[in-house]
Amino acid sequence: MKKSIITFSLLLGMGLPAFSSQETLLYDQVWKLINSKYVDQTNNHQNWYKWRKKYDSQIKTPEDAYVAISTMLASLNDPYTKFLNPKEFKEETNSIKGSLKGIGVQIGVKDGKLLIIAPMEGTPGEKAGLKAEDEILEIDGVSTKGITVDKAADKIRGEEGTIVKLLIKRNGEPNKLYEVKRAKIDIKSVSTKNPTNYKLDNRIGYIRLSSFMSQNAIEEFKAALNGYSDKKGYIIDLRSNPGGLFANAAILSDMFLSGNVIVSTVDRDGYKDTTKAAKSYVCDKPLVILIDGGSASASEIFSGAMKDNGRALIVGEKSFGKGLVQEVNKLPMGAGCNITVQKYLTPSGTDINKKGIMPDVVVKFTPEDVKANKDVQLIKAENLLLKMIAYTPKP
Repeated sequence: MKKSIITFSLLLGMGLPAFSSQETLLYDQVWKLINSKYVDQTNNHQNWYKWRKKYDSQIKTPEDAYVAISTMLASLNDPYTKFLNPKEFKEETNSIKGSLKGIGVQIGVKDGKLLIIAPMEGTPGEKAGLKAEDEILEIDGVSTKGITVDKAADKIRGEEGTIVKLLIKRNGEPNKLYEVKRAKIDIKSVSTKNPTNYKLDNRIGYIRLSSFMSQNAIEEFKAALNGYSDKKGYIIDLRSNPGGLFANAAILSDMFLSGNVIVSTVDRDGYKDTTKAAKSYVCDKPLVILIDGGSASASEIFSGAMKDNGRALIVGEKSFGKGLVQEVNKLPMGAGCNITVQKYLTPSGTDINKKGIMPDVVVKFTPEDVKANKDVQLIKAENLLLKMIAYTPKP
């Protein structure tokens, strides 16, 4: 029932004409994947067949195929459906395994702007001061106007120890140039260290989940929860968590629910598949979940499940609004292709794509809060959770 957004389909091109080059076969296989799997059957209201043989006479090299495929996919106007060349596919696979190279930021395009969805904790991007919802105006002096996510990511990636220069626009502040040194990043998804070193009431356990991408994320979370077995309630911090594996969101939700609906997915044919929690749960203690504009994808699945089932209070600011599920297909020549294959609905049937999840209690930072390094969202979460603990019936 519970599915990962990452599934691998090995495509061998069997049965195709012998005279076709490996590169044109690669292009045709991506065309077929979109034709059979893409969530929008109209393929952005166009005749998809016009693309099938469009570049046959022009594709001579792998690079030709990569450009042709990327051009074809760009016509869908979906930043999450993209081609991954062998280098990019290897990096994405490594991020799932828990390691990658770069500066450690997740990026996305929203309303035509290239935005940082979230910097990962402890990475060069976070240490340099990059924040969720920062707009990247330039990469190494070149404007990002009209750039795709994959092209931007390729420009930001690079050899370990080299520098990338990002011109950043942040609300209420002058544009600023950040010089960030690329590094090898071992992804640790869970931290129990409070931001700003704010001292929480000793009855509360604080768990920050920075990403759902790593295969180790759930085991790290379980270890943190077990370490807090004496606590009366928990604050789960999903701020600036850009999401990751669908399965991780489903498993985490299952830990706190009993028989409830976690999420529903709807495919291109309108088929609705509902994922439910098991009849037993791991933890029934009070929860408060922190979200903000950098909380996306799997973060929204989890927080939406907790909110709609009345299992937790959601505190902070409206989430990013990515209600789409991607499948990653492994292709020949070491390449891959991310394809949006489903949209998801929260348990109440809400489609949050481009809308986000609104917290139960909205708390925004003022310039004074930021200057004083005062985490008003965490403080509010603590106050609410203490009230919840006080009203929790004793067994």
